[in-house]
Amino acid sequence: MPKIIENLQQKLIEEARKQAEAGGYAAVTIRSVAKACGVGVGTVYNYFPSKDALLAAYMLEGWKVSMAAISAAAETAEGPEPVLQAIHDQLLQYAAGHRGIIGDRAAASAFAESFRRYHAMLRSQLAAPLRRFCESDFTAEFAAEALLTWTLSGKSFEDLWSILQKLF
Repeated sequence: MPKIIENLQQKLIEEARKQAEAGGYAAVTIRSVAKACGVGVGTVYNYFPSKDALLAAYMLEGWKVSMAAISAAAETAEGPEPVLQAIHDQLLQYAAGHRGIIGDRAAASAFAESFRRYHAMLRSQLAAPLRRFCESDFTAEFAAEALLTWTLSGKSFEDLWSILQKLF
């Protein structure tokens, strides 16, 4: 009789997170995650077809939290500044919470194609709460791209706001 482990998918994601934060992309293997969770390798593959899919699930969980915080800020915002500030803050928080993958050379190489495919979707998600303050969709997309690029490059919100406010 197979053993039943409650919330196994979540436990697998959490273990992948722990391993990625401790040792980066290369430290995470299906075998190491399975062992830490007390299950067989095949069991992990029942939930995730690959290491990259497992790590993508971990990254997606954090992204949903960040987007919820941005959406909450946008709901009550009377202007673009608090929304831009929330995006900036959430990007920093997300990057800090996922530093085992973000900035890891092996992860960048492994996920290069995925990053290219999903970049436009990411930009669009960040632009969505800005659209009501913009004259065009392009302005919102441009602001989102600028925030994404320059926040992750270490620019302060104050520096970014001094430029971005001219768009609104």
